[in-house]
Amino acid sequence: MSIRNLEYLFRPRSVAVIGATNRPHSVGATVMHNLMAGAFQGSIMPVNPKHDSLAGLPVFHDLSALSAIPDLAIICTPPSTVPGLITRLGQIGTRAAIVLTAGSDTPSSGGAVSMQQAMLDAARPYLLRILGPNCIGLIVPAIGLNASFASAAALPGKIAFVSQSGALTTAVLDWAMSNNVGFSKFISIGNSADIDFGDVLDYLASDPDTRSILLYIESVKFARKFMSAARAAARNKPVIVVKAGRSAAGAIAAASHTGAMAGSDIVFDAAIRRAGMLRVDTTQDLFSAIETLSRGKPLHGDKLIILTNGGGPGVMAADALSLAGEELAILSDGARRSLDAVLPDTWSRANPIDIIGDAPAERYRKALSIVLEDGGSDSVLFIHAPTAIVGSADIARECAPQIAASPRSLLSCWLGGEGVSAARRIFNDTGIPTYQTPEDAVQAFLHSLAYRRNQELLLEVPPSKPLDFTVNAQQVSNIVENALRDRRNLLNEVEAKSVLAAYGIPAVETRIAVTADEAAELAHQIGFPIVLKILSPDINHKSDLGGVVLNLESVQAVRTAGQEMLTRLAKLCPDARLTGFTVQAMIKRPGAHELILGVANDHTFGPFILFGHGGTAVQLINDRSVSLPPLNIALAKNLVASTRVFKLLQGYRDCPAADLPSLYLILVKLSQLVIDIPEIIELDINPLLLDEHGAIALDARISVASSLLKGTERLAIRPYPKELEEVFTPEAGKEGTILLRPILPSDAKTYQFFLQSLSQEDARNRFFCALRELPESELARVTQIDYNREMTLVLIEIKSGSERIIGEIRLVFDPDNQQADMGIAISTDCQSKGLGSKLLSKAIDYCRERGTASIAGSVLAGNSRMLDLVRKFGFNLSMLQNNVISIRREFK
Repeated sequence: MSIRNLEYLFRPRSVAVIGATNRPHSVGATVMHNLMAGAFQGSIMPVNPKHDSLAGLPVFHDLSALSAIPDLAIICTPPSTVPGLITRLGQIGTRAAIVLTAGSDTPSSGGAVSMQQAMLDAARPYLLRILGPNCIGLIVPAIGLNASFASAAALPGKIAFVSQSGALTTAVLDWAMSNNVGFSKFISIGNSADIDFGDVLDYLASDPDTRSILLYIESVKFARKFMSAARAAARNKPVIVVKAGRSAAGAIAAASHTGAMAGSDIVFDAAIRRAGMLRVDTTQDLFSAIETLSRGKPLHGDKLIILTNGGGPGVMAADALSLAGEELAILSDGARRSLDAVLPDTWSRANPIDIIGDAPAERYRKALSIVLEDGGSDSVLFIHAPTAIVGSADIARECAPQIAASPRSLLSCWLGGEGVSAARRIFNDTGIPTYQTPEDAVQAFLHSLAYRRNQELLLEVPPSKPLDFTVNAQQVSNIVENALRDRRNLLNEVEAKSVLAAYGIPAVETRIAVTADEAAELAHQIGFPIVLKILSPDINHKSDLGGVVLNLESVQAVRTAGQEMLTRLAKLCPDARLTGFTVQAMIKRPGAHELILGVANDHTFGPFILFGHGGTAVQLINDRSVSLPPLNIALAKNLVASTRVFKLLQGYRDCPAADLPSLYLILVKLSQLVIDIPEIIELDINPLLLDEHGAIALDARISVASSLLKGTERLAIRPYPKELEEVFTPEAGKEGTILLRPILPSDAKTYQFFLQSLSQEDARNRFFCALRELPESELARVTQIDYNREMTLVLIEIKSGSERIIGEIRLVFDPDNQQADMGIAISTDCQSKGLGSKLLSKAIDYCRERGTASIAGSVLAGNSRMLDLVRKFGFNLSMLQNNVISIRREFK
């Protein structure tokens, strides 16, 4: 449902407390106490048939007796009462409720459904939104609302905290109070039966009182909704996540190597990265990361320079960085010469830059100036250990203005306690992030680095159909259909490799033999040496049972190996169905790397792609990374670079670099396979050999199952909808063609040219101002869209080998898919050619297809062409104020 009626939850004007009481230590009494102590300015209406007054307020014996319709109701009564109370609240007009009650999984009075489901069924006809059940409640300090039974209050601030855990909620609240940390919203969502993380993120993304969002997550229910909301929020403000369940206890139980190697947590981690959020390990890290991201300047690279007056702290910081897998910046020759001129002869002449313990404030300033201007680094860590020679506060006063004026990201560490407190305060007041230890400061840098990388992933929008390679999806569909028709869920090896071949993934030719003699004959035809493998739908990992023999050099060797294989497997797996053998050439590529590529399905986020170090010891090495499809080349590079084997693939000593571009393309092709063939639920390519000459798959395993979903519907992230592309010729006899398609991130520059092609009048008609150029950040926002929430269709004129945008229609859908807000513009020199009709017709068809209830917009009264266009398509017009006309078309 998303944000509908959430304003009644977060900014109520009146609150009813159902189950209010004065019984000590009860939920109803605690809620009443918190509400009264919070200085809420709206009306508070206690409801309890056993009391006449509470906390100086009159008590209403039932809901029908209330003096006004409450915007928000807080329910503190037993589970059996909740569905009936929700029904009554909906009938009287209340649109939001907080259900603090636990035990919602017990059967309702009818016994057919749980109390929780009965509660949801009761709320649905009235669009009444429910926070909980089994939650602590909600605190909005800015309006004095403490609608919770938490043991502590919350200070006002700009951070929103959202948690599934009630116990953690109260602990964080207590910690924040003692550390003077304030909140815009403090939200316990409990079971999140109705209002979930997606809803809250959608609301907070546009909440002007919230600058950053902290989440404690135990589980996610609706992956695409969550990902769309998270991506939208992360574009606007930092979103930082702690998730329970990093241990292997949550691993996916699967027969494939891919499933066994990728637990649910690593898939969640991939989702967080792709959404542009930052994941941290502890609740303490949540607030540390907020300090860094909200106060620090943006990073533009991954190289750090450390400037310190003590060698030891500098080494500690360098060690922390190295252990995290990152590298220090290398001082440029120019920077080293400049530092030679201002530092003592005993300075370190390397990074970390040790400017010696007796450094006065002026030496700090001069060295800092050189470092901040050096183009060889991206961020600076300033470390100071107090000495008796010069006061720390003097150094802080000398350096703070210089740091504030620089665009370079800088983190600071003032070692010590009371002796550096004044210096730390000066830096804090100047907005410079400050940390207690070198390790804390490095951790903050790593948070910034991870956040920047995740924000880059957020901007990648791969297509739903291939752009730069061809596939034979129909061939794969036929193979899968035949297997399912035969009631087989596992493709044989020849079928699996045929699937790979249909998608242009190189695989060694493999043939099937029914008997050992037939295998020997095929081996003679193929040529020696030969690899012989057992063929059985009941054996997943053939090599574990002696079902693979390599380097067979003769017909007799193949025959003997086949007979021994049958004998061995008859003893080890007497119930396994043995359908024959596969025979393939023995590929000898000395120095080639054994890799694993795979596809599996996560119960929350759907299909994911795995890459890692392969071979028979794949699970023992456990070097892997996963990513959510769809993938493009940039995302495939990121996936590969996240593993340890990547360093080997780049080449070392006398081992040349592997053909990484071919590997990236194979990963993109696997992603495309997942999109095109939803019946594929697991896939292993292990090993894939990769060297400087390219890649080849030696073995493949594919599991299939019937699916009612399209490939794109299974994905947590909607890809670029290439199926919406359409080519047409605008007018007979005219040169060139026009491509109508969704906008792409790569359209930023051509979209800017499009804006400049509009006359001042056309720009004013489209944007209600003479807007003809966008800043880079806004241009990115317009072209890098979430196709699950927005759609911009553009007209691309293709003429004489060049392309330009000559028209657009932009649709922004509310999170409930009730309304699409529309804006449309055509280049001034291309008007009166039917292009506006073409765009609007396409947009209407698209809205119908996705089930949107209406299209709406605003048009200046003087924009006669636009008004004529929307009348032609059945829009209703009504005059608003300020010479603006509202347009709307409803869909039945």
